Amino acid sequence: MLWITAAMALFAVLAACSRKAALMGMHPLQVVFLRNVSATLFLMPMLMWRGRALLRSNAIHLYGVRVGISIFSMTAWFYALALIPVAEVTAIGFLAPLFGTLGAIVFLGEKVRIRRWTALIVGFIGAMIILRPGADGFGLGQACAVFNAMSSGLVTVLLKQLSGEDDSGKIVFLTTILMLPPTLIPALFVWQTPGWEYLPVILTIGFTAVLGHYCLMRGFASTEASLVMTFDFSRLPFAVLIGWWMFGEVTDIWTWVGATVIFISAAYITRREAKLRSQARLAKIAKKSE
Repeated sequence: MLWITAAMALFAVLAACSRKAALMGMHPLQVVFLRNVSATLFLMPMLMWRGRALLRSNAIHLYGVRVGISIFSMTAWFYALALIPVAEVTAIGFLAPLFGTLGAIVFLGEKVRIRRWTALIVGFIGAMIILRPGADGFGLGQACAVFNAMSSGLVTVLLKQLSGEDDSGKIVFLTTILMLPPTLIPALFVWQTPGWEYLPVILTIGFTAVLGHYCLMRGFASTEASLVMTFDFSRLPFAVLIGWWMFGEVTDIWTWVGATVIFISAAYITRREAKLRSQARLAKIAKKSE
């Protein structure tokens, strides 16, 4: 599980550097664009290695949808990091698998029975513990973090379809390349030419984004998705530690409690879905052997 743990640590560094860029004065829309530019630079060796075949896909329509959702998701994430602590954004992000399940119900027609519905409700109760509506706990930053979790869950549904068409490297490369033009346009409206002091931060954002996703994909390739979800919670301790070290942020007890409730719910849903998929495969094999 070293791949998954490394991915979670890298994503925590990515979040912290994104917050650092915002606190240094860079607009989130510009950070989104420069993140994609930086990530593209680190992905160029893959293009040189694999050639033009990396640019071809039979599922380009799915990439269009995924890129559109990913841009909104990424923008909301960077806005959230500009407004609220790293650990809080991370904790709210645990809602993504729950929104992914809802997306699968709506868009893929998946049937969900009482146990998974119960887990979904418990997960959203966890979100209420973190957000505490009416107790000055919910603002624009929290709203952006929730929107990011929602759109990330929908992206996961699309990835299930894309993974049946293309390999992980091609998915990451094409998504990053296709996001460049549409993220440039809004960035131009808020553009301020960054000084050299921004360079290490922007390069770190791009590097951790690429390497983090690579480690995550390697983890998925070598481990069941349900077990990966168990290690996903390690993002929070990493985020808490780096948030305290870089910004002096202290995470309150309710964020820990809410994140734990959300995580337990999401972990159950992930394990349950893996079990159902396994049962469906076995039933299909048994039917063929008759």
